[in-house]
Amino acid sequence: MSTHLPTAHRERTARLRDALLAAAFTADGLLDLLGAPAYAALARSETVPALRATRGSAPLETLVRLFLLQRPVAYGQAAAALPVEECLADGWLVRDEADPELLRASVDVRPYGGPEGQDWWIVSDLGCAVGGAGGIAGGEAGPGGVDRSQLVLGVGGASTTLAGITVRTPVASALDLGTGSGIQALHAAQHATKVTATDLNPRALHFARLTLALSGAPEADLREGSLFEPVAGETYDLIVSNPPFVISPGARLTYRDGGMGGDDLCRTLVQQAADRLNDGGYCQLLANWQHIEGEDWRERLSSWVPRGCDAWIVQREVQDVAQYAELWLRDGGDHRAGPEQYAARYDAWLEEFAARKTKGIGFGWITLRKTGSDAPSVIVEEWPHPVEQPLGEAIRAHFERQDFLRTHDDAALLATRFRLAEEVVQEQVGLPGAEDPEHVVLRQNRGMRRATKVDTVGAGFAGVCDGTLSAGRILDAIAQLIGEDPVVLRDRTPESIRMLVEQGFLVPLPADAP
Repeated sequence: MSTHLPTAHRERTARLRDALLAAAFTADGLLDLLGAPAYAALARSETVPALRATRGSAPLETLVRLFLLQRPVAYGQAAAALPVEECLADGWLVRDEADPELLRASVDVRPYGGPEGQDWWIVSDLGCAVGGAGGIAGGEAGPGGVDRSQLVLGVGGASTTLAGITVRTPVASALDLGTGSGIQALHAAQHATKVTATDLNPRALHFARLTLALSGAPEADLREGSLFEPVAGETYDLIVSNPPFVISPGARLTYRDGGMGGDDLCRTLVQQAADRLNDGGYCQLLANWQHIEGEDWRERLSSWVPRGCDAWIVQREVQDVAQYAELWLRDGGDHRAGPEQYAARYDAWLEEFAARKTKGIGFGWITLRKTGSDAPSVIVEEWPHPVEQPLGEAIRAHFERQDFLRTHDDAALLATRFRLAEEVVQEQVGLPGAEDPEHVVLRQNRGMRRATKVDTVGAGFAGVCDGTLSAGRILDAIAQLIGEDPVVLRDRTPESIRMLVEQGFLVPLPADAP
C-alpha cells in the first residue's frame, strides 16, 4: 500500500464531508447501524461484530467497511457512497494492488461527536485506532509500510479525557502541543480565535490538517518541532497537550515515547509552560509520573509547578512497574515478537525502572493557571473515583474558588454569602435505630463527585446556605440553637468553611449578587 497521504483540497473535501453526512457516517449513525455491542467492540478495535453488521451494500455499510474496517470495496459500491474519482485523485482511496476494480481507504476516517452535537471525523493511520488490546497492527514497518515510529494514532481514551477536562471559555489564542491527529486543535477551534498546533512528527501535522478540513473547522497554524521550540517567544491563553508521556527505555515510537529519561518530558513541559502563558491563561495536559522509592510523589510533582502559577494535579491511576511494562509492550505489538525478543524488551523496561528506583507509575491530569500570585494554590491529590465529564467548567470554577480563598481572610469569609452547590445531598451514617448518626456526609452528584464528612454544625451550616444570609449570621443562629458561644463558633468554623469552598460544596456569591 502507498504511504502517500490524502490532500485536503477545500472544495473537494467539503463534497466528501457532504457525502459522509448524507450516508449518516456519523457517531450516531454508526450506533444505529451497528448496535451498542458492535459499536463498543469497534471502539476496542474488535472488528468481527461490525463486519457481520455491514454485509449489505448501503452507503453507510460501504463507508464503515472502507474507513473503519479497512476492507476492499468494489468500485461501483464505493461510487454509490462517495465522489469516488475525486477521492482517488486526492488520495483518500487507492486501487487494490491485486484487483484494480477494488478500492481501499488510504487512511482511517473515524466519526467523532463534538461537544455540542457536531459531526466531526478524525483522520489517522490505518490500523491505528486506539483501544485494541492487541496493540497497533503491523510489524516494525507499521501499517501500510510506514515507519512504525512515525505512526499517527486516532481517538483514544486519553484524547477524550483531555478534551473533557479542558476549560472552554472563549480565548484569543490556543496552542495544541503535540497535536497528533488534531483532536485537541479541533476542539480548540470552537472557542479560540487562533489555534496553533505543533508536533515533532511532520506526518502528524498533515493528519491534523486533514482532520480539521474534513470536519469543517478553520485552518490551524501548523508548526513542526519539539515541545515549545516552534513557538519560542509567543504566548497563549490556553495550552493543551496529550504529550508522548510513556516512560520507556528509549524512544522507539514517536506517538507515545517522550525520548527523555523517566518523566522528564512531562516535567519539562510543566516547568516551561509559565513562560508561554498569558496572564490568567491555562495549561492542561495528561501525564505519567514516577513513584520513586523514598520520595513523596505529591511533593515531587509540586516541585514541577513554575513560579506564578496555581496548579491542580489529579492522580487518576497507579500501576506497578510490571503492569505498566506489559501494557505498553502490548501497545507496541511486542507480544507478537518471539518469546526471546519479548522477554528481552520486558527485561529492558524493568531494568530502566530499577535504575531509577521507580516502584510505580502514576497517570493523571495537570492543570496550571498563570496568576503571578506570590501565594500560589498548588493542590496535588489522588482521585481514582468516577467523575462527571465534561469537567472543564468544574476545573475553571476550582481556580476561581482559589482566587476567592486567597483574597478573603476569616473576617471577609464570614461576611460572605454562600449557596450550596447544585446536586449536593446529605447522608447520615450510623447504626440502624440509633438516635443520632455517627457522622454526616455531604456528597456531590456533579463534577468531581466528592464526599466529605462534616459535624452537625457543618451539616447545619451547609443546609441553610441559600445565599440569603452571610456565613457569620448563619453561625450566630446555629450558636443560639445549640447553646454555644457565638464568638467561639466564629473562631473555630472558618477552616471548615474553607474546606467546603475549596472542594466545591459551597459557592461564594459576589457582594452585589441579589
